[in-house]
Amino acid sequence: MIGIVDYGMGNLFSVSKALERLGAQYFISGSHEQLLQADAMILPGVGSFRDAMERLPAETIREFAATGKPLLGICLGMQLLFEDSEENGLTKGLGILPGHVRRFPGKTQEANSYKVPHMGWNRLEFVKDSPLLKDVEEEYVYFVHSYFVDAKKSEVLIAKATYHEEVSAIVGRDNIFGMQFHPEKSSKLGIALLNNFLQITSETEAVK
Repeated sequence: MIGIVDYGMGNLFSVSKALERLGAQYFISGSHEQLLQADAMILPGVGSFRDAMERLPAETIREFAATGKPLLGICLGMQLLFEDSEENGLTKGLGILPGHVRRFPGKTQEANSYKVPHMGWNRLEFVKDSPLLKDVEEEYVYFVHSYFVDAKKSEVLIAKATYHEEVSAIVGRDNIFGMQFHPEKSSKLGIALLNNFLQITSETEAVK
C-alpha cells in the first residue's frame, strides 16, 4: 500500500493514475497515523519550496524515512528532501539528503541567455547503479522546473541530465529516492521507474 502525501501542492491525480495503471494499491492522505502505516511513501510537489515547507507534515515524513521503508520524492517533492533552497529566500528543507536547491541562472558563462523554467524532454545519463534503474536504458524524461538540486559531488546522485547546467535527475540513498522529472508524464521509461520503486517496496516488505 502506497501512501501519497497530500499537503495541497502535489500533482495527486497524475501520480495516482500512474499507480493505478501499474496495479498498485494506494491512498492519498495528510494524516500522520495513516501515512506511517503505508508500505511506501510518495511525496509529490508542484509550486514553491517555501510554501510547501509551511504546509508539509515534515515530522511525519522524517519519521517515515527513519523506518527504512521506501520514500520517493517527485519534482518539488524531491527538492524538499534536501537541506535548503534559495527559492524566495533561503528556506530549510527536510534535510533527509545532503545537497542544496539552486535556481537556473538563465545565462551561460558565455553570457548567452536561456529559458527558465526548464520545460521539456531531456535524456538521462546514469551515474551509478541503483535498484531504480533495473532493466531500464538511458532515455528521455519530462522536466518542468526553475530550480535544481546541486548534487553533482554527492554520493546520492544516481542519474543526471543537462539543461545548460548539470541537473540532478535521480537521487537516492538507502530507502530514500527522488526524481526531479515527472515519471508519470515520462512515457515508458517513467512508468518503468515507478514500477521499479514498487518492486523495491515489495522486496522491502518481503524482508520484514
